[in-house]
Amino acid sequence: MTGGDVNNPSAAETRLRPDLLGVIGGMGPLATVDFLSKLVALTPAEKDPDHVPVIVSSEPQIPSRPRAYFDPNENPSPVAAIRARRDMLLGAGAQCLVMPCNTAHYWYEELTSDCPVPFIHIVEATRDELRRRNIDSGALGLIGTEATLAGGLFERPLADAGYECIQPEDRVMQDSVRPGIDLVKRHKTADAEPYFRSAVRHLLDRGAAAVVLGCTEVPAGLPMGDPWIAEKCVDPTAALAKAALDWALTVRKNSTPG
Repeated sequence: MTGGDVNNPSAAETRLRPDLLGVIGGMGPLATVDFLSKLVALTPAEKDPDHVPVIVSSEPQIPSRPRAYFDPNENPSPVAAIRARRDMLLGAGAQCLVMPCNTAHYWYEELTSDCPVPFIHIVEATRDELRRRNIDSGALGLIGTEATLAGGLFERPLADAGYECIQPEDRVMQDSVRPGIDLVKRHKTADAEPYFRSAVRHLLDRGAAAVVLGCTEVPAGLPMGDPWIAEKCVDPTAALAKAALDWALTVRKNSTPG
């Protein structure tokens, strides 16, 4: 930004803010709201202008990521739709991008190969959060969609970092995880909570030191302020919000004169 104060821009300068964050959302809608809520809650703000400026595209009609993963010959890829939302945000001035959907990160390389701005990866943000919590190795429970678990979206990079991932047994996926996710999709978060709690307990009983909530529907369906949940679970949505905040505050500091 040239001419003006990064903390008090004119209307004409808003689009040129160096800390303007773009959010590729709608996958699903409540997960997008959950990300934004956590971004606001994490921000050390005393007044409105202290918060991170955000442009959001929430498009629930992006093709199904799990269907495209499991049967790409019969189902459309989400890449073209996500790239169109990405380019809209870039055209609006976004200087960094996030995507609060875990499964969509299977196409991360395709979405970032020609992207001119930073695009924060939710798994990398989660790995950083584990280190902040001094969980440096050992067994981690992993809750996610069937596609996220089948493709090792979290498991592979976490294994490379020294973690062992424990997935829910098939009966737990069918009886707890999948019903909980479906309830959050219908905005019945209170009804989803006991299903997710049951899945977390199952993984802890199998030896997990903590449980990664690797589907953005899951933390949206749990009371993350509950001390037991906060202690036992790692929230990739909050980790992504923290990484976005760190980016924005660093850029803002470097862009402020004096």
